[in-house]
Amino acid sequence: MSIRIIEFKAKVDRLDIYEEKLLALNPLFKGLDHQIDTYFNATKDRLKLREGNIENALIQYHRKNTAKSKLSSVKLFKHKADPVIKEILTDQLGVKVIVDKQRKIYFIGNVKFHFDTVENLGTFIEVEAIDERNKYSLEELKDQCDHYLDLFEISPSQLVKVSYSDLLLAINT
Repeated sequence: MSIRIIEFKAKVDRLDIYEEKLLALNPLFKGLDHQIDTYFNATKDRLKLREGNIENALIQYHRKNTAKSKLSSVKLFKHKADPVIKEILTDQLGVKVIVDKQRKIYFIGNVKFHFDTVENLGTFIEVEAIDERNKYSLEELKDQCDHYLDLFEISPSQLVKVSYSDLLLAINT
């Protein structure tokens, strides 16, 4: 499935402050997911295998590294957990980096909220305005995402322009 997402990520000190603001809007809580994202040495874009107790998917995505709401073009293959997928990808491509995180997942309509605690990196929130069926224009998705940027009162200095994988690779080099 091909998906368009406008998203932002912000480094925060206390997740509870932002979660309280979201809970006031009565979001749908999907649960707490322990996710292991294994990034592979892909020849194009980014390729990761997500293994969790809620979400399991093979994800290829392209996104510019900018510290604001930005477009991600995503190809997503949801699957049942199976260690053979990881073995095949590891054998063929090699592992670039592994991201280990605890993630609380909420939804309001097509907007997904992540409250993340990432091993060796700290705490973050991500907001994704998701379009799986070409229902929204890019401007509508950006407006949705920016609405929550304002609601959470995220300062420009909190915005993160790169992926968790890039942050981990930067501290490991």
